[in-house]
Amino acid sequence: MTNAFTKVTAIRGMNDALPGQSARWEQLESLVRDWLRAYGYRNMRTPILEHTRLFTRGIGEVTDIVEKEMYSFTDSLNSESLTMRPEFTAGIVRSCIENNLLYDRAQRVYAVGPVFRHERPQRGRYRQFHQIDVEALGMAGPDIDAEMIVMVARLWKLLGITDVRLELNSLGQANERAAHRAALINHLERHGDVLDDEAKRRMYTNPLRVLDTKNPAMQEMADAAPRLFDYLGEESRAHFDAVCARLDDAGIAYRLNPRMVRGLDYYNLTVFEWITDKLGAQATVCGGGRYDGLFELLGGKPAAAVGFAIGMERLIDLWEQYAPALIVPECDVYIVHQGEDAHRRSAMIAESLRDAGVSVVVHAGGGSFKSQFKRADASAASIAVILAGDELAAGSASVKMLRVADSSAQANQQMQVPLDNLVAFLKDRI
Repeated sequence: MTNAFTKVTAIRGMNDALPGQSARWEQLESLVRDWLRAYGYRNMRTPILEHTRLFTRGIGEVTDIVEKEMYSFTDSLNSESLTMRPEFTAGIVRSCIENNLLYDRAQRVYAVGPVFRHERPQRGRYRQFHQIDVEALGMAGPDIDAEMIVMVARLWKLLGITDVRLELNSLGQANERAAHRAALINHLERHGDVLDDEAKRRMYTNPLRVLDTKNPAMQEMADAAPRLFDYLGEESRAHFDAVCARLDDAGIAYRLNPRMVRGLDYYNLTVFEWITDKLGAQATVCGGGRYDGLFELLGGKPAAAVGFAIGMERLIDLWEQYAPALIVPECDVYIVHQGEDAHRRSAMIAESLRDAGVSVVVHAGGGSFKSQFKRADASAASIAVILAGDELAAGSASVKMLRVADSSAQANQQMQVPLDNLVAFLKDRI
C-alpha cells in the first residue's frame, strides 16, 4: 500500500507572479515610488495581521468586507481574534495614533503590498490582491483633496493610460448626512415593495449603501432617491467647489456622481473614483476620499485625513492594454564554457564583471556549446562570452554580440578579446 501525496496547488484566488510576469510588477513598483516621491510621500509598512476589532471598528460592522470577506481567526496561543488586513487605511491610522506621528507635523505616507478578502475570484477581483495606498494625514483643506486627484491623473499620464474618467461627489458633514439619512430612510420605506432582501437588511443600518445597488429592479427607485449633495450646507459646498476649481485649473475633466457613497459616518466631504470600461465588470481602478472622523473613532485625537487606493492587479491589467510587451533580460552577459579550467575561470571573470556593475550568468549544468548557446539566447542577454581550451590557453575569450542597441553594430558578430581587457571591453558595450 502506497501513501500517494496529493499535489498541492495555490489557494483559489491567490495567484503566483511568475518570473516573466513579475518584471511588469517591478517596473510598476519602481515607477510608483518615483511618482510618489515627486509629491513628498514616504513609504510606511504596517503588519499584515491586526486585531479584528481594528477593522470592525474602522471599516464598519455592517459592511460586506467585515460581514463576509475578512480572513479572521482566533490565535490559539492567547485566544485573540486576528484578521489579515482587507485594506490599508485602518492599519495606517492605528499606527499613526500608536506612534504619535501627527505630534509635530502632518504626514504624507504610502504603502504597497498584499491585502486579503474572501470574495468569489474573477478578473480584477482576487482573494489576495495588492494595493497602492496613499494617505495625507493632518491636512483639512480642499487643496490636498485636489492634489491627490491631480496626482492620480499624473500616474495615468506616466503609464500612457487614456481611457479613464473621474467621478466626484461630496458626502458633506455629519449633520448634513443625518438630515439626508432621515429623508432617504423615508424614501426607502415608501418603496419597500421593490427592495430586495439585502436592501431591507441595510435600510436602517447603512441606507446609503442601498443606493449603490446593482439590482436592475431597484434602479428607478435609487435614481429617484433624495441626493445627499442637495443637503450640503454652505461650508461643504464651498469645499467641493474649491476642489473642482483646482481640477479645472489642472485641466482635469470630471463628472458629479451623486450615487457615489461610502456609507460610514467617518467619511466626509470629497469622494472620488477613477473608472474605466476596459476591465469588464470591475470598472473602478482607483477610489478615494476624505475620512476626517476615523482618527477619533479609533481612539486618537481628531485629525483630518484623505487618501486613495489603487488595485495593482487591475492597474497592470489596464496598463498592459497600452504598454508594449515587456522583455526583461535575465542578465547582460551570459558566459558559455567548456572544460573544468574554463568553468572555474568563468566564475572569477563573472565576479569581476559584477564588481563593475554588469549582471552575469555563468552557465551551470554542463552541456554542449549548442545547448549552452540556446540557453544564452533564451536569457535575452546582450552578449555571450565563450571560454574554451585553445582560446583560454592563449589568454583570450570569444565575445559574441547577441543583441545590439547600436544600429551600426552587427548582431551575432564574434571577436577575440584578451582576458586582461575583457571586463573593460564588456562594460563599454552594455
